[in-house]
Amino acid sequence: MTPPPEFAHAFAELGEVTIHYVSAGADPGSAPPVVLLHGWPETWFEWRHVMPPIAERHPVIAPDLRGLGDSSRPAGGYDKQSVAGDIDRLLSGHLGLERWHIVGHDWGGPTAFALAARRPEAAASLTVIDVVIPGDGGDFSQGGRRWHHAFHRTPELPEALVGGREDVYLGWFYRAYSARPDAIDAEARAEYLRTYSDPEALRAGFAYYRNLPQDAADNAALLATGFRLPMPVLAIGGGRTDAFGRAGEVEASLRRVATDVRGLVAEDCGHFVPEEDPEFTARAVLDHVARSP
Repeated sequence: MTPPPEFAHAFAELGEVTIHYVSAGADPGSAPPVVLLHGWPETWFEWRHVMPPIAERHPVIAPDLRGLGDSSRPAGGYDKQSVAGDIDRLLSGHLGLERWHIVGHDWGGPTAFALAARRPEAAASLTVIDVVIPGDGGDFSQGGRRWHHAFHRTPELPEALVGGREDVYLGWFYRAYSARPDAIDAEARAEYLRTYSDPEALRAGFAYYRNLPQDAADNAALLATGFRLPMPVLAIGGGRTDAFGRAGEVEASLRRVATDVRGLVAEDCGHFVPEEDPEFTARAVLDHVARSP
């Protein structure tokens, strides 16, 4: 389904990076917006079916993260504290917002955690979808089952092997990490390949993984101080572990880093919950936002 015409595209010049973002619903200055942060190998487009039902009740903002989609591709700054800083500058600086609800899937989840930790007074709620928090004391890569984590961190090799074959490589993830192989349809695959086929976007995507040791160290240091997220947190896992859903692992992780956590499992989903079941995702986010102060 092509995104509705009421989706508005804009760009924010934030110094070293330009962030492309898409908004829908009321003016984001009218109420705290729901901010949707995508993962790899996707862009803001992963939220296209989730945004309309949320936008009926709340302003919605879906940025392309640094280096990905139609945002600019700086050489560095892919640790999640820096990526979260981009989103903070977009929301509080460029848009002048004081509070927001944050939702993150895949790498958008650790970015959302970093943003909530950076600005706990501004984060009215946090939702994390099918990812765990690096440095929380758990096993981010599931003992190597998520084999691509180590591969993507290898210098230069992923770019050499994947470049020019993005449709084959990324296509494997779209099929294997979904409970239904066609959950990410041809239109979405074409949109993702439009940007990930850019060598600099491919490099930026791998940089999210190459910064994993720094992310884990940053978070472990923060948690060692006794800090825990104070806002209401919703943890959603994909129930189909055969399709790489993390199931209850997401809730277990968030309970190690936050004080007020609810967990849900999307029973018939693998990893790509927002695209496999956008109706479930939208309902869960709306319910969580409604419960939050």
